[in-house]
Amino acid sequence: MRKVAVVTDSTAYLPKELRKKLDVYMVPLNVVFGQESLLEEVDITAAEFYERMKGEKNLPTTSQPAIGQFAELFEDLAKKGYEQVVSIHLSSKISGTFQSAMAAADMVESIEVFGYDSAISCSPQAQLVFEAVRLAEDGKKAEEIVVHLDKVKETLRAYFVVDDLNHLHRGGRLNAAQLFVGNLLKIKPILHLVEGKIVPYEKVRTEKKAFAKIKTLLEQEVSKSGEFQVTIIHANCEDEATKLMEDFKASFPEATFNLSYFGPVIGTHLGQGSIGITWSKKVD
Repeated sequence: MRKVAVVTDSTAYLPKELRKKLDVYMVPLNVVFGQESLLEEVDITAAEFYERMKGEKNLPTTSQPAIGQFAELFEDLAKKGYEQVVSIHLSSKISGTFQSAMAAADMVESIEVFGYDSAISCSPQAQLVFEAVRLAEDGKKAEEIVVHLDKVKETLRAYFVVDDLNHLHRGGRLNAAQLFVGNLLKIKPILHLVEGKIVPYEKVRTEKKAFAKIKTLLEQEVSKSGEFQVTIIHANCEDEATKLMEDFKASFPEATFNLSYFGPVIGTHLGQGSIGITWSKKVD
């Protein structure tokens, strides 16, 4: 048995079977419909969420896990025989989940917890989890794992194209004037993350131009050489995402490609029809 446990939250969107195989522990965030709070990836799946959204007049809200959930998990991991924990979470600029995990770590004395702010979410967050598991299996200590994760994080890139600007406006990402002009001109903003925050990267008129721009950005990275892992992430638009992935595969045959999804919590903020294109470079 390895000595370092790996913990993450539901926004890494790792299937239950994969978490079990990798021995990864997950704490879920909440998606809230009115007075009903549901645990993401536990009480409601991505498919169920998007189906329910068809009949909802009001957008749901989201909330972070309670500190007690983390404290209980950390104590259980100590009882299982783990000596350290690497707890990897979505950007602390997007959610208070990381802060909750760290508050719980201060409460637990039976195990040493190393929190890691991924400064991102979804598939790139999952990539960091995979790296942490690999190193833990190799017998590396938490301190060494965190140093490696920093190197991987430097290579992570993520760009998003949203289908509906209203979700971004409600979340404070666009002001009223930007929303009006964007909807009037049918602008498709390309978003990315800067210091853990989702911000506009560039505004284009069509989705086709948005994806072409992102392909150019990937080309600039790939041209520097190295092994790249690319993931196409979709919000309930798998067919479109699959076609896009095939298009990118043809342009970058040496890269490895995966398909993933935006679950309830991130889908609430980006909206159905959104697509993300993310990549990372292999780091020794």
